[in-house]
Amino acid sequence: MPEQQHTTGGAGRLYGVGLGPGDPALMTVRAVEVIGEADVVAYHSARHGRSIARSIAERYIRPDHIEEALVYPVTTETTDHPGGYRGALDEFYAEAAARLAAHLDAGRTVAVLAEGDPLFYGSYQHMHKRLADRYVTEVVPGVTSVSAAAARLGTPLVEAEEVLTILPGTLPEEELTARLAATDSAVVMKLGRTFPAVRRAFEASGRLPEARYVERATMAGERTGELADTDPESVPYFAVAVLPSRIDAPRPEPVPGRGEVVVVGTGPAGPLWLTPETRGALAAADDVVGYTTYLDRVPVRPGQRRHGSDNKVESERAEFALDLARRGHRVAVVSGGDPGIFAMATAVLEVASQETYTDIPVRVLPGVTAANAAAARAGAPLGHDYATISLSDRLKPWEVIAERLRAAASADLVLALYNPGSRSRTWQVGKARDLLLEHRSPDTPVVLGRDVGRPTESVRTVRLADLDPVEVDMRTVLVVGSSQTRWVTRGDGRQIVWTPRRYPEA
Repeated sequence: MPEQQHTTGGAGRLYGVGLGPGDPALMTVRAVEVIGEADVVAYHSARHGRSIARSIAERYIRPDHIEEALVYPVTTETTDHPGGYRGALDEFYAEAAARLAAHLDAGRTVAVLAEGDPLFYGSYQHMHKRLADRYVTEVVPGVTSVSAAAARLGTPLVEAEEVLTILPGTLPEEELTARLAATDSAVVMKLGRTFPAVRRAFEASGRLPEARYVERATMAGERTGELADTDPESVPYFAVAVLPSRIDAPRPEPVPGRGEVVVVGTGPAGPLWLTPETRGALAAADDVVGYTTYLDRVPVRPGQRRHGSDNKVESERAEFALDLARRGHRVAVVSGGDPGIFAMATAVLEVASQETYTDIPVRVLPGVTAANAAAARAGAPLGHDYATISLSDRLKPWEVIAERLRAAASADLVLALYNPGSRSRTWQVGKARDLLLEHRSPDTPVVLGRDVGRPTESVRTVRLADLDPVEVDMRTVLVVGSSQTRWVTRGDGRQIVWTPRRYPEA
């Protein structure tokens, strides 16, 4: 890393020295050089005084080195410091930085030792933030515990377009679960007392069978194994949980009776709209089934089979997915938006209710709906009671649609209108507009959300009287305001639409 240049007069130099994961043989040549040139060698330790960093570099520490042991006042125990745990540490870091600054001001070169890499969850970074702007500083990178763990497991950590997520085990359990479900590969650090919660997070995310355990990588007492088989009472702080690359990893053979169908909502567009739970279900599936347009939104994964079909064969698609699950496959059925709103969940559950499939587990995972997406872009038009109605008369007669529109309009509900028009259905929007004008002011705001979340996104608001059916197609959702919905132009010129949460008393 290039030196950070500062005006320091005759001051000494500060080095943050990465020592690697534990084996002194994994220290870099530069790390050895810097320690050899230093006047002062500093290292952190707990109150017992033993420093892992010092033990790694011990062979390079000379008798004439000035040693500065930076002893933490607390580690995981409680404290009576008036500022609490964080206050005690902040005070310690300030005092430690002042001790090092005294050496630097005297012209001495100071090497602060750090296990792994100095700026990767390292104690050195607290000295760096307090001193690097005042003294010439160099950070010497080191091999991280993440790289060491992967090497010891002898399995690829990430490959091709896979994403690696590094997580501290101190995160809340639900946050860990969500992130483990959503990522390809992961390393969870800082285990020890956090291990039971970390293990539960792996299990809840469905990733426990893949997870590996590495303790004290490259150090004495090193241990590796399956995370599921690890005794929680035996786990030290210097241990990590690893989800290796899924590419070329063996997938379990389908076992009849162990399959399931998960119906997932992909939201209105691409990856930004996927929930962590949906990402996890898609990644874990042996087979992904869906309308080809929606299937194209799902990342291709090695070893995973994809089954695309036309948008008018929902029952056949559902039956196909359930047949795969009956043979032991884990199947994800993809649906746009939310699968339970005019989408695939109903079709799957309808077929799954047949006697042939009643023993097959079926789950439905929610997704961001088209109406929610368009409403959010426009402001908050769905802020009060609203009704969702499909204008498609392919599965129900127009008379039923018209009756429901009248009922919702007379009840002064905001309306989210799905499937408003297509190449073969061009008159429904005009009919709906005219019907709503019998109950709503011509100035009622109507949000037209088309392709929300995609590069071709268009969200705009028009008066109900000005709603032009020509501008509406199947990729558009309409949000029609109530008598209370407001349409406001803000100071920046942006128009927003919102419906108050209070309704006026009669």
